[in-house]
Amino acid sequence: FAFHVPSLEELAGVLQKGLKENFADAQVSVVDCPDLTQEPFNFPAKGICGKPRIADVGGVPYLIPLIRKEKVYDLNTVAKDIELPGAFILGAGAGSSKVLGVNAELIPIVQTKSEKKPAVNGSYVAQINPADKGCLLEKYSSKYTDCEFGLLANLYASEGQPGKVIEVKANGRTGELNFVSCLRQTLEKHYGEKPVGMGGTFIIQKGKAKIHIMPPEFSACPLNTDEDVNNWLKFFEMKAPLICQPVMVSRDPGFDLRVEHTHCFSHHGEGGHYHQDTSPDSVEYLGYFLPAELLFRIDRPQETHLIGRD
Repeated sequence: FAFHVPSLEELAGVLQKGLKENFADAQVSVVDCPDLTQEPFNFPAKGICGKPRIADVGGVPYLIPLIRKEKVYDLNTVAKDIELPGAFILGAGAGSSKVLGVNAELIPIVQTKSEKKPAVNGSYVAQINPADKGCLLEKYSSKYTDCEFGLLANLYASEGQPGKVIEVKANGRTGELNFVSCLRQTLEKHYGEKPVGMGGTFIIQKGKAKIHIMPPEFSACPLNTDEDVNNWLKFFEMKAPLICQPVMVSRDPGFDLRVEHTHCFSHHGEGGHYHQDTSPDSVEYLGYFLPAELLFRIDRPQETHLIGRD
């Protein structure tokens, strides 16, 4: 599916206007993508440019109401499926319980393998620490050599090149919406029937955020409502700086998409699924985004529902 792709200048104007309704201070401009191999990102690719596309793989119905453990995927295969072998992939997904032995949040950051080079896996995995029930954030490659994930993922893929991107700065949240929802709903409001997809990375530079991590055991009882899901998930308040990888689509053109999904990691041992900052007055966001050209829907669940999509 081909997204509507506005010019970066137009997008910057639209996003700035929308952010100002939700943040005390917002500035959006077109800049050269910073070198993402540097601190605080330390990504395996320099940028998020070059043939940008979004993949929505599997889905929440493979997790809820009951787990489908056989649903395991590989990022190298996804890169081929989206016709971009060697793609640099960022996003949010679930770890492969087959590999990890437990259920966990995956923060995928992978330069997939090409004919010339093996994959470079810079991903993180956040799970509940069996010792103290806190967050255990680990570099995936410190224990595993594969590029697998399970159940579901929302992925932003590109050639990982430098280039022009949209820089977003937003400080002091005045509205109810989280940073990603504000961006996405602004796009939906402005572009209406024309779906716009966007991905990249942003840093919560100051403040704290509400983050969840799925528990290590899958639920034995069916999770039939959002309340069931929230009682099952483990919620934390985590501190900045948090480096977040969002994937958003302004409107679902009928592919049963998860329209927004963001995971984050840090260099102080915290990470997981981003919900909202919890320090609206002091929060500072800095992000780099690019609109995607194409959408790929991989292994769409036959039976679906809208529970657990937050």
